[in-house]
Amino acid sequence: MERYEIAIIGTGPAGLSAAITATIRNKKILLIGNALLSEKVEKAQVINNYLGLPSVTGKELQEAFLQHLKELDITITETKVNTIYALGDYFAIDCGDNNTYEATCVILATGLSVVKPFKGELENIGKGVSYCATCDAQFYKNKVAAVVGFSQEEESEAVFLSEMADKVLYFPMYKTDVSLGDNIEVIYGEKPQSIEKEEEKICLVTQQSKYPVDGIFLLRDSVAVQQLVPGLKLVDNLVEVDRQMQTNLKGLFACGDITGAPYQYIKSAGEGNVAALSAVSYLNKKK
Repeated sequence: MERYEIAIIGTGPAGLSAAITATIRNKKILLIGNALLSEKVEKAQVINNYLGLPSVTGKELQEAFLQHLKELDITITETKVNTIYALGDYFAIDCGDNNTYEATCVILATGLSVVKPFKGELENIGKGVSYCATCDAQFYKNKVAAVVGFSQEEESEAVFLSEMADKVLYFPMYKTDVSLGDNIEVIYGEKPQSIEKEEEKICLVTQQSKYPVDGIFLLRDSVAVQQLVPGLKLVDNLVEVDRQMQTNLKGLFACGDITGAPYQYIKSAGEGNVAALSAVSYLNKKK
């Protein structure tokens, strides 16, 4: 398997700044995120404190970012990261495209997550709760699974799972009619409240009922940082870093909004630069 020197997760100002700095330092990088970059930046009406670009609109800043990436021939791998595992000398990055990537070090630049886990969710990760149906579908042959889909893009994962499982209960968290496979029961209008362990079953509890199944898949657009990296130290739901943007896990750096205030683009870009330089220094010391 191909191993990258630096994997950067996120395509906001912090992640892009890290990618640019690492590329200029001739490092082999993997940049994972949205090919359209940051919707938050694009929708900003005017930004007054970005050095050298007074009164720039978000759309103009976004276009400048894209042009910079193009000039350095930096490509974006558009996929969702499910979990990042620290494996000693390298990291394994498990993604929603059913691929696992490897990198010697990782820079987290995912921005602040608004995802609030369900009651009982975190306690049951790996014990019946999963975030990737295409990754774990093989474990549900001849079984029953529940899928909570937060966007239409997640429907394909439910269909893939249904090819293995006897039955899939699909809970759409969006207002669109859903038509899937014969063994997929779509349950409308029931919002999950909690997840409970009950003997050999895991139960999805909604406002109206309780559904005992063999596994529950929570397919969100993004994964909260506390679920993303096992063992990562947080303080008030923010990633704890030192001035080199180093986390408590060796080789794992973080930058931008996930490290705390001030929540400004120029601060994020500066931290991305520091994180990349620290990652480069880390790689050089390993050599």
